[in-house]
Amino acid sequence: MVTTKAGALLNDGAHARMISVMMNRVSQNLMRSWIGLGSRFLPFADAATPDLPLSRLLRLSLFQVSVGMSLVLLIGTLNRVMIVELGVPASLVGIMLSLPLIFAPFRAVIGFRSDTHRSELGWKRVPFIYKGTMLQFGGLSIMPFALLVLSGGGQAASAPAWIGQVGAALSFLLVGIGLHTTQTVGLALATDLAPVESQPKVVGLMYVMLLFGTITSALLFGILLADFSPARLVQVIQGAAVATIVLNAVALWKMEARGRSTATVRRQPTFQESWDSYVSGGQAMRRLLTVGLGTMAFSMEDVLLEPYGGQILHLTVGDTTKLTAALAIGGLCGFGLASRILSRGFDPFRMAGNGVLIGIPAFLAVIAAAPFSSAPLFAVGTFLIGFGAGLFGHGTLTATMNLAPQHQTGLALGAWGAVQASAAGAAIALGGILRDLVASAAPQNALGAAAGYMSVYTLEIVMLIATLLTMAHLVRPGAVGLSSDRSAGPSSMRPDGGNVRTPSQWKKP
Repeated sequence: MVTTKAGALLNDGAHARMISVMMNRVSQNLMRSWIGLGSRFLPFADAATPDLPLSRLLRLSLFQVSVGMSLVLLIGTLNRVMIVELGVPASLVGIMLSLPLIFAPFRAVIGFRSDTHRSELGWKRVPFIYKGTMLQFGGLSIMPFALLVLSGGGQAASAPAWIGQVGAALSFLLVGIGLHTTQTVGLALATDLAPVESQPKVVGLMYVMLLFGTITSALLFGILLADFSPARLVQVIQGAAVATIVLNAVALWKMEARGRSTATVRRQPTFQESWDSYVSGGQAMRRLLTVGLGTMAFSMEDVLLEPYGGQILHLTVGDTTKLTAALAIGGLCGFGLASRILSRGFDPFRMAGNGVLIGIPAFLAVIAAAPFSSAPLFAVGTFLIGFGAGLFGHGTLTATMNLAPQHQTGLALGAWGAVQASAAGAAIALGGILRDLVASAAPQNALGAAAGYMSVYTLEIVMLIATLLTMAHLVRPGAVGLSSDRSAGPSSMRPDGGNVRTPSQWKKP
């Protein structure tokens, strides 16, 4: 009897071990399959290296998720809430939402300062990201109360108007300074950690995670603000402030090595010297002009899409907030498609031009949604705007990285971001002001209310055409893509010996 039971237990144990081995094999196969799928379908997943695995890259990219969350609040959720629910004039909203971008021109300076920063703790990037995070947190903490005072609701009706205006302006400005500092230096840290040949892909991955954060935050804010109330607004914005601290702390944990730059004694070039070197060749100014025009064309509607859906198409707060997610999903799809095509050597300027061409019918669809009272047409147009902007942004970003002079990749990236963000800020302010001017002169009916929005969308179409004309000189006739040969020396990259990739290196069909 005892022998029989012992044999049965041994058989059961062997059977359990065999099942465990089989399950481990299945788990390993599933994990390999999942990793393979991620590397195949996640844009820029091939940027990972043995020294910088994908898990570490994704953790670092959490700072972009926090930036995306703040951007959704600024250009998505809050502009509709301020205009429709709180009754703030669209021109004042446009000016307020453009304040975070006043600091944008200093992004190149921030990146340059973090390149040459000498810290007693041995860090170059971490102090700047920490300061940016705290500024972002402070702005989000006071923002909901400032907005409620700005709207004049409750006891705030007896307070002077300038108190709400100053409070709201300060909160938006703090968030803007914080997110620009965090994003610029965070991208510089990412390029520090990545090998030279992987830096453009790493930066691309960071922007994909920015779009991911935008999509996730837009959906979450849409759910949380479905039943709008001032108390709920305070909870959501202050929750975003806490999430910013948590995400950025996790992103920075043991990410930058200490003691790498404090011993540097050689003379560093000044910012003016570095800037003069950058703009002196490779049609840098024309490229920056193209980035500025295209960004304005794709950004002027940012402050108006959600109010347009609420006021003209009578959509709820939750529905219009989800439009921000549709815009971000379109951008993510554009980035993903551009990633796959550009990796095969396609001309990045031609890719940017394709994005502009998609943007023109996208704005026409948004305009047509008003007379047809078609929310689906509005949603399709919004998605296509994001898709075209993704193609344009990825194309200009890739061209900027590939054409950057040697040892000036960070400066080139900062210049691209500064021009893009400054153009977006000017476009947001101009869009709100133009909408109010046209609406005040139009008849006081449904068509007159839509006229203000339509005038802005029409101007964006004109600017897209101007972008195409400016970009024509950057696309070499018959060019298909950049040469995949990155081993050529500096003298072969540019006639004057600088390490710049010029259109003469693009492959022809």
